[in-house]
Amino acid sequence: MKTRLGTLMGAVAATCLLATAAAAETLTIATVNNGDMIRMQGLTDDFTAKNPGIELEWVTLEENILRQRVTTDIATKGGQYDIMTIGTYEVPIWGKQGWLVGLNDLPESYDIDDLLPAIRGGLTVDGELYASPFYGESSMVMYRTDLMEKAGLEMPEAPTWDFIAQAARAMTDKDNEIYGVCLRGKAGWGENAAFITATSNSFGARWFDENWNPQFDSQAWADTLNFYLGLMADAGPPGASSNGFNENLALFQTGKCGMWIDATVAASFVTNPNDSTVHDKVGFALAPDNGLGKRSNWLWAWSLAIPAGSEKIESAKKFIAWATSKDYLALVASKEGWANVPPGTRTSLYENPEYAKVPFAKMTLDSINSADPTNPAVDPVPYVGVQFVAIPEFQGIATAVGQQFSAALAGTVTAEEALANAQALTVREMTKAGYIN
Repeated sequence: MKTRLGTLMGAVAATCLLATAAAAETLTIATVNNGDMIRMQGLTDDFTAKNPGIELEWVTLEENILRQRVTTDIATKGGQYDIMTIGTYEVPIWGKQGWLVGLNDLPESYDIDDLLPAIRGGLTVDGELYASPFYGESSMVMYRTDLMEKAGLEMPEAPTWDFIAQAARAMTDKDNEIYGVCLRGKAGWGENAAFITATSNSFGARWFDENWNPQFDSQAWADTLNFYLGLMADAGPPGASSNGFNENLALFQTGKCGMWIDATVAASFVTNPNDSTVHDKVGFALAPDNGLGKRSNWLWAWSLAIPAGSEKIESAKKFIAWATSKDYLALVASKEGWANVPPGTRTSLYENPEYAKVPFAKMTLDSINSADPTNPAVDPVPYVGVQFVAIPEFQGIATAVGQQFSAALAGTVTAEEALANAQALTVREMTKAGYIN
C-alpha cells in the first residue's frame, strides 16, 4: 500500500513539475555589448528569483550588428525577440508604425513621471511611452588631467574646438603610444556618423536645408570634415577608421588617449579602478563648440522595448519594469557603488545626495539638458534629432555616408571626394524616397 501511495505521490509531483516547466516562459532579449548591459545580465538572478515563471535568454551583439538584426526582425515581423534594446532614433519611428507595445501601463512603482523630460520625450509618441530607458546619455570630453598639466594647459569647463585641437597636439607622444585625442572612426550611422554629425552642428553644418536638400556640398561640412581628419592625422591613434565606442574605451583605459570625446555613459568605465589604469587621472568637460551657439554633444538613450509581435508581452513588461526601475539602480549601487549605476534616466537619481558625490554626475546631467533635438543646428532644419535625422531613410543613408567618412580617415579617398560621394548618394536616396524632386 505504502509503495503504491508513494508511486502515486511521486507521479503527482512529477506532473506538477512538468506543469510548472511548461508554464515557464523564456524571454529572448536582444541587447548591445556595452558595459552597463553586460552588468545587467550579471544581476538578473534578482529578477528570476522574484519571477520564477520567467527565464531569460540573451542575444548580445556589437552595436552595428544589433541595429541591423532588430531592424530586420521588426520590419519583417520575424518574432525572434521579446525585448529589444533600441535607441532614441528608432522609438518614435517604430512607435508611429505600430511596431512597438505601449508602456504607459507599467506598474505605479515604475514612476513614469520620474523619467528625465529630455529622455522621456524622445521615447514618447502621442503621449504613449514606447520604450523604457535603461540609460540616457549625451557626450562630453573625458581627459587625462596629468597629461593636460604636463602640456601646460588647463581644460575649461566649456572648451572650444580650437582649444581641443591645441591640447590634443600638445599631449601627443606617438613614440610612447600616447595620442592626444581618440574619436570614433568606425563606419556606421550610430558610430562615426553620429559623432561627426554632432560635431558638424557646432561648425554650422546641417544634413538638409528646410526643403530637404542635402548639404554635404556646403562650406560648413568641408570645414567639419577637414578639421576632423586633420586632428586625427596629427593627434589620433593608428587604425582609427576601425575604432568605435568600445575600441576607444579600451585605448583610454590603457592610458593611450589624452582626450576622448564620446558618450557620457563611459565616465563610469574610465574611472573604475578595476578596469582603468588612469582611473584617478580623469577630468570632464562639456563637448566643444565653435562660438556659433551650438555645442557638439548629442542626446541618446538605450532603451528596452517590446515588439508588437511578441506573444509574451506581460512577462516582457515585468522584466522592463525591473531593469529600468529605481530599485535596479539601488541594486547596482549596493553591488558596485553609485558611480556604476546606469545614468541619465531618472530625476530622483540626480536628487540623490550619494549620487551627487559622483564626479561626473553633474556634467552628465548638464550635457543631457543642453542637447536640443528639436533645434539641433545653427540654421533651421526640417528634422528632429541631434546626431541623427529622425526619418526612416536615415539609417541606410547615414551608414553609407559613414563609410565615406571612414574611407577618408583611412586615406583611401580625400575629404572632397568623401563629401561629393555623400552628397550624391544622399540626393539619390532622398529623391527616391520622395523628399525632393
